[in-house]
Amino acid sequence: MSVRRGKAYYARKVKKAVHLLFFRRRYRPGAKGSELRKVLGPDYLRVLKILDGLLRPLDLKVKQVFEKAPQPEGEAGSPDEARYYVVLRGTLEPSELKYCGWRIDDLAALAISIGMILARGGKAPRAEVEKFLSEKLPRWRVRMGLDMFIRHGYLMEDEEGMLYLGWRTMAEVDLASFLDLLAKYEISPGE
Repeated sequence: MSVRRGKAYYARKVKKAVHLLFFRRRYRPGAKGSELRKVLGPDYLRVLKILDGLLRPLDLKVKQVFEKAPQPEGEAGSPDEARYYVVLRGTLEPSELKYCGWRIDDLAALAISIGMILARGGKAPRAEVEKFLSEKLPRWRVRMGLDMFIRHGYLMEDEEGMLYLGWRTMAEVDLASFLDLLAKYEISPGE
């Protein structure tokens, strides 16, 4: 009887977690750890682990993202400070990219922007990124694209015109694999 009650208990909690993570409130999807703790209780990390297991067959996963600057080496941030998203576990096939609604040159510009920011230690002047992208794309398209990346949360810009990785890049892009691909193809600025 207690096992059954335990399953029902976690089934209700997983259902609440799905509602918090899948449906957008305010302007961002997902939920902060502190919000999940308030709604699901102190065992919310266990609930997220169960949900992640249920999402596996659907090629989705629950991802934890710290939106502030990375912690010093060896210091992990508190799970309550993180934000949790449901994201794709694998990758899209090239034939599926058309479903994301972006032009291929916009995806390329985003990839180059992310690469430049990573290559410069996590920030890059917008002017430099615009100049580099303008070698391949019309300047109006570059400005429009960067504004779109910022609006959608893939990039952030401060008052001095420095670009940083946004919350959505941290949630949706596997940065380690991305860097491996860049290193594999040895893309240089003149190409």
